[in-house]
Amino acid sequence: MKKTKKSKALGTGILAAREILLLFATVLLLCGGCERDEINNGSGGGNADTTEDNIDNVTFDMVVTVTYNSTSCSVTMDPVNSEVEYSNSDCHVTVRHSGSSNVKYVLKGTASDGSFKLYSNHKQAVVFDGLTLTNPNGAAVNVQGPEATPGKGKRTYVVVNGTNTLSDGTTYSGTPSTEDEKGVIFSEGKLIFSGDGILNITAKGKSGIASDDYVRFMGNPTLNITSTAGHGVKANDYITVSGGTLGIDVSANTKKGFSASSTVLIEGGATTIAITGGAAYDSEDSEYKGTAGVKADTLVKVTGGTLTITNSGQGGKGISCDGAAVFSGGSVKVTVTGSNYTSGNNSITSKGIICDGAIAFDGGTVWVSSANNEGIESKSVITISDGEVYCYSGNDDAMNAAGNMDITGGFVCAHAGGSNEGDALDANGDLTLSGGVVYAIASRANQEMALDADEQHKLYVKGGVLIALGNLERGASLTQSCYSHSSWSKNAWYSITVDGITYAFRTPSSGGNKLVVSGSTQPTVYSGVTASGGTPHFEGMLLEGCTTTGGSQVSLTAYTNNGGWW
Repeated sequence: MKKTKKSKALGTGILAAREILLLFATVLLLCGGCERDEINNGSGGGNADTTEDNIDNVTFDMVVTVTYNSTSCSVTMDPVNSEVEYSNSDCHVTVRHSGSSNVKYVLKGTASDGSFKLYSNHKQAVVFDGLTLTNPNGAAVNVQGPEATPGKGKRTYVVVNGTNTLSDGTTYSGTPSTEDEKGVIFSEGKLIFSGDGILNITAKGKSGIASDDYVRFMGNPTLNITSTAGHGVKANDYITVSGGTLGIDVSANTKKGFSASSTVLIEGGATTIAITGGAAYDSEDSEYKGTAGVKADTLVKVTGGTLTITNSGQGGKGISCDGAAVFSGGSVKVTVTGSNYTSGNNSITSKGIICDGAIAFDGGTVWVSSANNEGIESKSVITISDGEVYCYSGNDDAMNAAGNMDITGGFVCAHAGGSNEGDALDANGDLTLSGGVVYAIASRANQEMALDADEQHKLYVKGGVLIALGNLERGASLTQSCYSHSSWSKNAWYSITVDGITYAFRTPSSGGNKLVVSGSTQPTVYSGVTASGGTPHFEGMLLEGCTTTGGSQVSLTAYTNNGGWW
């Protein structure tokens, strides 16, 4: 964005120092993440011992069955064990387990005013087996640690069988001062979900699922979480999705679909998060906050599965991380349509993916659309080595890095679609293209670039296939020659052939004024072609290895590299 560029030269030293600090912090985060990967058997912030999270590896010594029946319930034990005691007030059941046995608690039946609370100093399983349970005054299921030492919760396996529905109330009352109670399902310890049933959660007072440790989803359960008050899933450690189908709908202001104090790891399953709540003043933290589909304090990592996020709230984000993000597999789709939020001197912008640390793309598919601000932004560096990345901004830069941006492989499409200021790829450090296939579309606003670097740095074109609708930064180092044509037709199919491979690309309804191309050999370009076959990228905007017919050859001249604004 040029409106910020003119001020950068005034604070070059400050910016450089800030970039060094950000890079140093990012290296620590990534190195720490790598070290943690070894500890976690490659799970990248997932379980410290994957086998311990698999309920199939656990033998249970006894079963406690709680059957709710409207205004009363029954509790049975098999076998009877004096280590387990329980009390029952109507349909509010409290169990105290003081021994070392592995106990399975099976909950079934229906109660509109009931709950299940467990005090335990050992790991256990809670099985939902056709349960409908509402607690008007707090959590429906509340797993504490030993009563004598609050906050020391153990691992809880949550098995979903059949169809189950849980809900809390709009207000929580009667929570002991030494205990937490943060959601419809709450645990002081780890929560590991598995099974193949359906669990519907309605959160009206606090979050849907909350743990003061980590939360993991395994197996093939289906969870539908609707929250009008808190987060969808909140963990004081990490959240890992290894399997299952998750649908999360959050309408509360300032809240998130996933909120983790360390890492969010998506390695399997299908997760869909819809956010409609907006920014607001958070009295608990005494600051204005926006919403996000996924929020992590340390790392967001996607290695498999699917993650789909929509956020229509004011000041909302798709993915927000105070640390780094790594995309190495799976499929991510983020759509942010909310406007910016302003209250007095407080402003919160809506963005697709925003990270304080580095963002790395080395596999998988990432598709991002942001109506008003950056599609993808890093306050540090961005590297793309593999995979497919599409990012769109309706009113700003499509992809922006506060530091360097390096593209060595993969397929990249960056589209600044607004009529206002917007570069397609914008680095406030060096921007280097040495591999991959890049389709960059600048906005039509005067002086906006398809590929842009800060005036104190440089754009390097060293390799790869480049298709740019718009100029390149003035003063770029073009080790690999670039060629241009003064104009292009909108909403048309073009083809470019480089080193024997033909790509077809569809032009948008608006964008930069010039066509610039580059490849390992001088490209041949045709306009108005008909394309068939090939491998589609960017939801069909570009076809790789296709067959084209018809069209008119576009005359190309050596790019003179005089398009930059400064």
